[in-house]
Amino acid sequence: MHRPDATHRWRGHNGVMIAGDMWGDPDGPLVVLQHGGGQTRHAWKGAGEALGRSGYHAVSIDTRGHGDSDWAADGDYSTDAMVEDLACLVEALGNRRPVLVGASMGGGTSLAAVGEGVVDALALVLVDIAPHMDPAGVDKIRSFMTQAPQGFSSLDEAAAAIASYQPHRRRPPSNDGLLKNLRLGEDGRYRWHWDPLVVSQQPDLAKREERLDACARAVTIPTLLVRGALSDVLTEEGVTRFRELCPHAEYVNVSGAAHMVAGDRNDVFAASVIDFLGRRVAFDPAAEGTSGQAVHGHPSHIDPIVDVP
Repeated sequence: MHRPDATHRWRGHNGVMIAGDMWGDPDGPLVVLQHGGGQTRHAWKGAGEALGRSGYHAVSIDTRGHGDSDWAADGDYSTDAMVEDLACLVEALGNRRPVLVGASMGGGTSLAAVGEGVVDALALVLVDIAPHMDPAGVDKIRSFMTQAPQGFSSLDEAAAAIASYQPHRRRPPSNDGLLKNLRLGEDGRYRWHWDPLVVSQQPDLAKREERLDACARAVTIPTLLVRGALSDVLTEEGVTRFRELCPHAEYVNVSGAAHMVAGDRNDVFAASVIDFLGRRVAFDPAAEGTSGQAVHGHPSHIDPIVDVP
């Protein structure tokens, strides 16, 4: 099995080329999916397909320095650079108001883009990410991403590292799927498919929290926060603090899922997002040609705090 090539490429901030895949009707409502640190666009494949079947135009990108997107020549992997990449992508896709779906790092980018007025979005979906994150959980992610800097000698060795980090997941019968997230070096060793500089730039968590707190207060569009019930990164305390900052946000807690919610329970995740968009964002295809225009729907008549089994 070989790693599938990206189906599209767009020019991002400072000329960095951003790779991505699409699902659904290009004239459907636009949904942009941004993965977490150390992941690739493939993390959203199941969700993208489900959104496409439901009439949306889903676009999943490799963030700069990840997957098939360019590594930044200047080593800039800041939130600001990623927000500008997102703005460039939205412009390249016709400047339609998108729904932004972001997990972890991608959620931080989405929240900053909306809260600071860089991207005029229709709705926001944050996946296991909020301004206040558990430091121990963040350190665990960083430890996983920085292990084995010399790479792995085999796919089995890489699979063992993943199993240790995600003990709640059942190991797949084959390791071939790992080839989407690894690159084989000339020395015959497998390394994660991201620029090592991505994890060498450790952010100031206090400043990050202060910035995203302000962004959360500024968000007025329909918002959904999705947490994995097993997550050690976004705690219930972090959820409560976010809902105090953004009281109109809906909340879904997905049982059996950890920090990688879509990967753990894609069926529940995709259904929750599609249900949220169907209730809170009404699309009118006749309002703006075939590309459509969306308006905010009425708040849900059900309790916005949902524990999904």
